[in-house]
Amino acid sequence: MISFHPSLEQLEIFSAGNCESTLALMLSAHIDMCAQCQTATRSIQAVLAIDALCQTSPLTDKYANMMSDITLLPVAESPVAKSEASSLELDGRHFALPRALRGYQNKTGNWSRLAGKLWQAPVDIGDVGKATFIYMEKGGKVPEHTHKGRELTLVLDGQYSDGLAEYDCGDFTLMDAKNKHLPHSEAEEGCLVFTIVDKPLHFTSGIARLLNPFSQLFFK
Repeated sequence: MISFHPSLEQLEIFSAGNCESTLALMLSAHIDMCAQCQTATRSIQAVLAIDALCQTSPLTDKYANMMSDITLLPVAESPVAKSEASSLELDGRHFALPRALRGYQNKTGNWSRLAGKLWQAPVDIGDVGKATFIYMEKGGKVPEHTHKGRELTLVLDGQYSDGLAEYDCGDFTLMDAKNKHLPHSEAEEGCLVFTIVDKPLHFTSGIARLLNPFSQLFFK
């Protein structure tokens, strides 16, 4: 059951098309998985549409005339959509992906296995942040850390907890410097998440703290 959703303000900014790209991508993926946020987004967009139609200005009139001209054009044939892989494969196991992430299949690197029963696969989203698919096996954990910037996370499969809360498939979180946590999964099926950070993590315990002076080098 999904318990962690974007805020109403975030959904309003997203619906108005004013959301920065990394948050927009994560919200799109969450909305694909969440019936509650789909309903909320449709309602917000309906209100925005009514507001736009009620405005009267030369610009609005020009837009209306343009739309009228468009409706008079002959109907074009719909382009054939390119097939997109709907799942992500790891070690013979397939994980369903929300629609918003399917287009990133060809931008996803190879899986690499890390200490702590972790797997990661980098995703190229350009220069706006570092995106990664992370899979925690049962008993897998990410070292305790806080954040120099923002960390956006969406649970795609399974469950995990971090000392702050327990998260299930579809849950969305946004962490920053105020949050310190230790993500780990005890679920039999493990847990797959998609995460985006705009600055390196800052590890706060154990041997992982030795990586902090070099963290910027890996943030490419």
